Amino acid sequence: MRSSTGTPLSLRSAAEAVPATWLVLIGIISVQTGAGVAKGLFEQLPPTAVVWLRLLTSAVILVILVRPALRARTRGDWAVVIGYGTALALMNVFIYQAFARIPLGLAVTIEYLGPLMIAILGSRRRVDLLWAGLAGAGVAALGLERADLDPVGVLFAVLAAAAWAGYILLSAATGQRFSGASGLAIGSVVGVVLLGPPGIAEGGAALLDWRLALIGLAVGVLSSVVPYTLELTALRRMPPRVFGILMSLQPAAAALVGLVLLGEMLTVWQWLAVACVIAASAGSTRTSSRNDDRERKGSTETPPSEDGSPPPGPT
Repeated sequence: MRSSTGTPLSLRSAAEAVPATWLVLIGIISVQTGAGVAKGLFEQLPPTAVVWLRLLTSAVILVILVRPALRARTRGDWAVVIGYGTALALMNVFIYQAFARIPLGLAVTIEYLGPLMIAILGSRRRVDLLWAGLAGAGVAALGLERADLDPVGVLFAVLAAAAWAGYILLSAATGQRFSGASGLAIGSVVGVVLLGPPGIAEGGAALLDWRLALIGLAVGVLSSVVPYTLELTALRRMPPRVFGILMSLQPAAAALVGLVLLGEMLTVWQWLAVACVIAASAGSTRTSSRNDDRERKGSTETPPSEDGSPPPGPT
């Protein structure tokens, strides 16, 4: 038996028995653990091939669970969801290329500047200048670090940040046209099609190794299916402000997973950069939510989204 969003009721019921805060934290750990497992594959499979395996796995699972309706879609609907799937694919390719060159925690910290800048640039509040300055201080801390950071890896992380910003903007448009997780399911298929040629070409015969395929399956489940399910369940039970603040812990979680799974040690300056970006993201989320609440109370209109919440984190 399935829910209206296509999620099996048994899975959803199990998730609802756990406090919402823990659901978000488990989802964060799942995403970054998936990233750590993926990075461990790079010696056997190139990053693009690993991304393709991950998207293929998540696309198959999501399509089976969600069963998105494809009929009666307009050209505008397809244009939006194809753009969304393209942003999803690029975001994953760029960040995995960054993972291959720089520590996990630093790559996610730089990538997180994308959604942070979207929030700050879309605001007219002076306090956001403080958060922008704090994020800038984090970037400066990385620049002052004497340890060598691969500039190509840093560039890929910056590109991932830009792609994540585009993903967020297109998520809103996709959510208005596709119900539940239908947009994500279709977008994942778009990503699989786009990355198929380079992913298969780079992976070659290694993609036929059932052990590598099984690890790719695990990466897809850990990085996409599990966190998305948990985040959607949590968003029904907690204010978007709290969700956004908890999601700000992603860079720290990535740094810890990098340390535990991959032995990636960060310096004091690098931890300072992570802390600055986390503080800026949490502060921007908190003040933005307060301002939105005041505007909503002072308005006679009620323009909520489908569930009144921001889109989940990257998949």
